[in-house]
Amino acid sequence: MVDPTIISRRSLFFVPLALAACKDRTNIVELVGSTMGTTYSVVAVDRTGTLSRSSLQSAVDTALADVNASMSNWDAASEISRLNAARSSDPISISPALSNVLTAAADVHSLSDGQFDVSTGPLIDLWGFGAKKGAMGIPTEQEVQSALALSGQGRVIALADGTVTKLNPSVELYLSAIGKGYGVDAIGHALAALGVEDFMVEIGGDLLTAGVNPDGAPWQIGIETPSALAGVQQVVGVTGMGLATSGDYRNYFERDGVRYSHILDAKTGRPISHRTASATVVTENAMLADAWATAMLILGSETGLELADALDMPALFIDREGDGFKASASSAFETLTA
Repeated sequence: MVDPTIISRRSLFFVPLALAACKDRTNIVELVGSTMGTTYSVVAVDRTGTLSRSSLQSAVDTALADVNASMSNWDAASEISRLNAARSSDPISISPALSNVLTAAADVHSLSDGQFDVSTGPLIDLWGFGAKKGAMGIPTEQEVQSALALSGQGRVIALADGTVTKLNPSVELYLSAIGKGYGVDAIGHALAALGVEDFMVEIGGDLLTAGVNPDGAPWQIGIETPSALAGVQQVVGVTGMGLATSGDYRNYFERDGVRYSHILDAKTGRPISHRTASATVVTENAMLADAWATAMLILGSETGLELADALDMPALFIDREGDGFKASASSAFETLTA
């Protein structure tokens, strides 16, 4: 689902903080692997001593296979790829899973003043950051405007009764900023179905926690300082929630001394240029955290903090300031970490 060149948009040091201090690791079942162009990690606490590693792995594998089959832009046979290939303005039936993701995307799109937008695929490709792997470079204004004409999900697609209608047949949807979080949630549902109550699931930095860690405390998540020499900026204890961080500082290119990030402003069609280097969001699930982290980074700390406070959403912004960084948090985030 996510090309290996863009997995660094997520920035979390979580496993060392979550597990290193645990006094007893004998009741921990850990799984790691590759998916969606990045890696996954599952940590389950086996309170009863009856959790089978093989059944856990099977549940994870099945959940990931289902998500990729529906939402991978890097699989030509996936449901979203077939939808993108269809050059029709007739309603197209979609699965409940894809309908769920697109409905959530539409809600975040509306609340973020259009900045979260799954229809910006032409822009992503134009700048060389997409699945079509074009050369990274600075497009012309005419090229940007042409790509923008195919973007703006509020006006180029319509959702209704398990269908999606492409109001412009050439519209293509990219789910890399929400589908990975959905995959995390899918694994979480699979673990819960096995009776696992305490776990942490992560894919490429998007994560979901349930219950408590092996020591009976909330899962301790470290938020990375947005720099090449990364350290831990802040630690937050999370349980029963999703968390994601979006950053602009690893996947980019430079031309004539100007840095162009892969995070694109949906209104201008160009990389963001404000001082905000990363945005972390905590929400009810990983899918929404995934989407909102991207939206908040595009909005930047000034507008993003106002919106986060209006929505009572825990959010942490880290801005570049001189040679260092300055963090600012929403009221709900401050309450969460108090």
